[in-house]
Amino acid sequence: MAIAETGSMSKAAERLSLSQPAVSAQIKRLQGLIGGELFTRTASGTALTELGKLALQQARRIIDANDQLLRLGGSDRFSVHRLGVSQILAQPVFDEFGKESLSDLFVSAEHSSEIRRGLLEGFVDVACLFLRENFGQELEDLVSGDFQFETSWVKSRDFVARPGAPIPIITPPEDNWMIGPLDRSGIAYRIVLRSSDSAVRVSAVRAGLGLTAMPSALIAPDVVRSRDYYLPKLPPSRAVVCIREGLVDPDVKQLAKRLSALLANLNVRQDSRRESM
Repeated sequence: MAIAETGSMSKAAERLSLSQPAVSAQIKRLQGLIGGELFTRTASGTALTELGKLALQQARRIIDANDQLLRLGGSDRFSVHRLGVSQILAQPVFDEFGKESLSDLFVSAEHSSEIRRGLLEGFVDVACLFLRENFGQELEDLVSGDFQFETSWVKSRDFVARPGAPIPIITPPEDNWMIGPLDRSGIAYRIVLRSSDSAVRVSAVRAGLGLTAMPSALIAPDVVRSRDYYLPKLPPSRAVVCIREGLVDPDVKQLAKRLSALLANLNVRQDSRRESM
C-alpha cells in the first residue's frame, strides 16, 4: 500500500521507517505467495501491475478488517485515515481543522484529478474535491456532501489587457470548463501557463501573466475578480465530499461531516459577499 501511494520503494521505506532492502524483500516474498509481479518500474517511478491493483484492493480490505477488530476491544492502534483534499481547498481545511485534528490523519493535497484517482484506487479514505462535468460520474455513489460555488475570472489588481491582443489565460490541465466558454464566445485568447498546482496558477496571476478562474469563495485577498464585460460567464464549480466505497468507520463519517460543514460555511460566505456588492 505504501509503495502504491508514494510511487517509490525508497519513499515507502522512509514512510514505514524501514530500509529499502527490507521493503524489497517483503515485496519479493509477497509476490512469491501470490504468484506474480505486483509492481513494474516506469520512467516516473514504481507502478502497479494489473495483478498489483487487485492485490491492493484486497490489502485495503484486510487493513479495514484489522482496524474494526482492534476497535472491538477499545484499542486505539488502528491505521491512520487518509484525507485527500483538492489543493485549492487545502488552506481552508487547515484553518478549520487545526493541528490537533489533522495530526491523526495522513493528508494528500493534490489536483482534484489525483484525489479522484486515489479515492477510486483505495489511496484515499475521505476526499474533499472539485468535480467537473464528465470527470466524476464514477464517484456519484460515494458522495456524502454536494455543494455549488460561483466561478469567477481572476486577475491581479493592476492587470490590463492589451487592446486587440489575445487574452492571456492561465489554466489547470483539465481546462475545457474554462476554455469552452471562451471558444463559444469567439474571444481570442492564448494559454500562457498550464499547471496542476493551484498555488503556481495564483502566483502567475499575481505576477500579471494573465487571467485564470476559480471558485469565488476561494479567491485570494491579493487578487481580484475580473468584471470585464467581454469575459464569458463560467459554469459553477461543484465541490463534493466522498467516502471510499465500503468504508463504514464512524470516525470517517464524522470527518466527512466536518468537511461538508466547512463547504457549507464557504457557501454562506460566498452568498454574503455577493449580497454586499
